[in-house]
Amino acid sequence: MKKLIALILSAALCVTMAFAFTSCGSSGTEGTDTRATLSIGLECVYPPFNWTQLDASNGAVKIDGSSGYVNGYDIKVAKYIADALDRKLVVKKYVWEGLVGGITSGAIDMIVAGMSPTAERKETIDFSDAYYTSELVIVVRKDGAYASAKTLNDFSGAKIVAQQGTFHAKAVLQIPGLIEQTPMKDFSTMMVALNAKAVDGYVAEKPGAIANCNANSDFTYIDLVNNDTGFTVSDEDVTIAVGLQKNSALREQINSILSGLTQEMRDNLMKNAINQQPKA
Repeated sequence: MKKLIALILSAALCVTMAFAFTSCGSSGTEGTDTRATLSIGLECVYPPFNWTQLDASNGAVKIDGSSGYVNGYDIKVAKYIADALDRKLVVKKYVWEGLVGGITSGAIDMIVAGMSPTAERKETIDFSDAYYTSELVIVVRKDGAYASAKTLNDFSGAKIVAQQGTFHAKAVLQIPGLIEQTPMKDFSTMMVALNAKAVDGYVAEKPGAIANCNANSDFTYIDLVNNDTGFTVSDEDVTIAVGLQKNSALREQINSILSGLTQEMRDNLMKNAINQQPKA
């Protein structure tokens, strides 16, 4: 009888252990996203379109190969696209000049980085329909000589800089009497230059200008109107779209998805991005 009880207890213990290991295995994979990936490239330093932060708050996404997270308008749009395609979003950080190469090499599926579909870029990659249309403004210091400017002509004699590799670097040359500056690599560098009074201002999209001014109380921006009081631009210059490989099968799908993103939804996404940007 004692042997029989021992055998029963032993069997029960084995079943319990087997169940425990099975449960542990199950819980260890629970929540793992097994969907196909959708990889995007962006700078992660261009608020409110994209920025780097320390955690996943407000829906930020982990940067591949980094301890940081990225958030912003670009990420919110990219997540909208990825969810609609039922794919897992993977974010890869690139310098601006490397983004087109990332697409042509197949290292990323999409560029979602506040990029305009210029004729030059279209020679190498394709673009989706627009997911944002920008208004160009100039960020200046509140205590600077150009804080009361109203039109582009009021910047005559100013040292205004723009980001290299963007159409801003060509647009800035429209300023009459401009003291031309070497284009800078990113907005962080231009903000430092303006803060140090090394330049009088820099060209930015309006949402970016708002975000920069929120981050630095010494800054303000001159609210210019494209093709009126401000820069003369084409639709392709101020349109922001998703960059894709030539003849990508994703293009038609993404355009269909973006058609469901109403202007009200886009405005709310941008408003949230501006409000959620870290102040420091």
